[in-house]
Amino acid sequence: MSRMLPDLEAYFRSFVPARDQLLLDLEKEAEQEGIPIVGPVVGELLFILVRATGAAGILELGTATGYSTIYLGRACHPERGRVITLEQDPAMAARARANFAQAGLDKRLEVRVGSALDLMAKMSGPFDFIFMDIDKESYLPALPLCHRLLKVGGLLVTDNVGFSGAAAFNQEIFNQKQWRTVHLLSLLPQHSPEKDGLSLALRVE
Repeated sequence: MSRMLPDLEAYFRSFVPARDQLLLDLEKEAEQEGIPIVGPVVGELLFILVRATGAAGILELGTATGYSTIYLGRACHPERGRVITLEQDPAMAARARANFAQAGLDKRLEVRVGSALDLMAKMSGPFDFIFMDIDKESYLPALPLCHRLLKVGGLLVTDNVGFSGAAAFNQEIFNQKQWRTVHLLSLLPQHSPEKDGLSLALRVE
C-alpha cells in the first residue's frame, strides 16, 4: 500500500508556479508593506479556473494593487474578455491602474472605486465569474448580490473563508440550494495567510 510523502508541506512548497517580473515585484511590495495578496498558487488557480470555464465577463471584489486582477485579465477570453474590479481605497486603485498599464492590460481591466456592496447594488450582469476578496464581514451581505450578478452556470470563488468573519457566509452558501459549493482547507504558499480556506461555488439556479 502506498504511503503518504513525508513532510507534505515542504513537498508541496516546491510546486509554486513561476511568475514574471511584474508579479514578483508586486509580491515584494506586498511583503514590505503588509498588503494581503492571493499569492502565486491561488493566482494560478484563478487563471486555470477562468481559462477552463471560458469566462469573458469577470467581476472581482477587492483589488488592492491588482495582483489577482492581472491573473484574471490574462486568463479571460482574448477578444471579449473584460474584468471589472472594485476597490474601496482610491490610492490602491491608482496603484492598480498603473500596474495594469505595465502589464499591458489596461484596456481589459477596469477599476471602480467605492464600497463593493454599494457598487454591486447599482450594477447589472450577468457575469461569468466572480472572485470575492473583500473584508470578510461583507461576504454574507454580498452573497445575494453575487447571486443576482452571476449567470446560472457561473462560478463564484471566495478567498479567506478560514477567517471567523466568513463563518456565516460559509454556512449560508453551503445551505442554499441555488449553489453547489465546496470548501477547501489548503496550504497556499505566499498567500495571506498560507493556511486558509477557499470556497468554490457554482450557481445552479
